[in-house]
Amino acid sequence: MIKLIVGLGNPDQQYEKNRHNVGFLFLERLVLDYGGSWAKESRFQGWLASCHIGSNKVLLLKPNTFMNLSGQAVGKIARYYKLEPEEILVVHDELDFFTGVVKLKKGGGHAGHNGLRDIIAHLSSKDFFRLRVGIDRPKAGKPVADYVLSNPSKTDMVLIEDGFARAETVLSRMVAGDSATAMNELHSD
Repeated sequence: MIKLIVGLGNPDQQYEKNRHNVGFLFLERLVLDYGGSWAKESRFQGWLASCHIGSNKVLLLKPNTFMNLSGQAVGKIARYYKLEPEEILVVHDELDFFTGVVKLKKGGGHAGHNGLRDIIAHLSSKDFFRLRVGIDRPKAGKPVADYVLSNPSKTDMVLIEDGFARAETVLSRMVAGDSATAMNELHSD
């Protein structure tokens, strides 16, 4: 069962619509669709909201640290609420998927994603769930950092929003603990 959904991103307004902030964007969508409101929680170094997805109450967290330090907030809230890694879903950008492709996964490494690297370090575990939102790779010669910290085109943003919509169709199953069915449905699109 998922009790905490973490969206990864960078907190300042200049990063708001960047590819690297798709985790924040997805959580903003969840608050709109399922109700709830954001409250700044300094003890957790982030913005916290709660909502009901299906019949389950879920906490939503946007760390108020930069991406590379996301684990600080995740570790603090996990310890406070005594959450196991398996009860956490982290939503993040994925360079290895075409734009808008969305897949669920449990465990694994960080694949060079510094936000995931820090979460793994602070949880002392890789066994949390991930919702990976495809943003594609930059064209040859363009630095990855510049690419992830830039805004997607309008066309790409439509693809990302479509991916969010597909992920939402399986989210209640995921939250209820039926990750296998949620993965099968999402990955069969």
